[in-house]
Amino acid sequence: MKKFNLFKEIIIVDKISLLSAINSSKLFAITIDGEIKQEPFAQSDILIYQGKHVPHATTVLMPSKTPSLEALFGKNYQVVEDEERVLIKAFSNWQEIIKMNTQRASYDDTTGDGVAEFSHKELEEIGWHATEFNINYRVLVEYLEENCEGTLICIEQEEPYLFSGLGFLSNLPHAKEVLYLFCQEKIKELMHSDEDYKKENLTGDELEAAEFFHVL
Repeated sequence: MKKFNLFKEIIIVDKISLLSAINSSKLFAITIDGEIKQEPFAQSDILIYQGKHVPHATTVLMPSKTPSLEALFGKNYQVVEDEERVLIKAFSNWQEIIKMNTQRASYDDTTGDGVAEFSHKELEEIGWHATEFNINYRVLVEYLEENCEGTLICIEQEEPYLFSGLGFLSNLPHAKEVLYLFCQEKIKELMHSDEDYKKENLTGDELEAAEFFHVL
């Protein structure tokens, strides 16, 4: 998976497309790739901004005036206009960006408790059974990040160290296969080397998990 660190990345947006979306007075979004999106947003869209501009009612004495881009985006965005481009840094709005994207993420690693589950049913079934052999979600997520395609959108600093991220897997069938085989091999090793995980010592839940991974 590729890492998109909001603390370092600058999102580049076409200025004409952005102004058109603003002037439409419709809800629009900007992705991490700088694309302008309209509702409904796709499952694969990773957003750094979502909103719309509704002009105030006008009078003869007070004609309508489009606000500056800085005012439109608000204090949590850094916005620079560069000829036909708009450059955006969005890390200060991280908490809102989490809310925009959580429902589409494959897993949520933004809390102090770490990853607790996968949002996709097929992956969660694997993760749930793997925990019976003390294979936790952190191990599973790190393996997916190293071996599968997708994007980890995060805010990461070295001093003081801070990491928080949302993972988006772009090829779910492949991720499922990779994770299943990884757990299968890990459990085979445990059953071979650890007395507590010998077949005759397995609990009912552990036996069910072993059958799920076809290691019996």
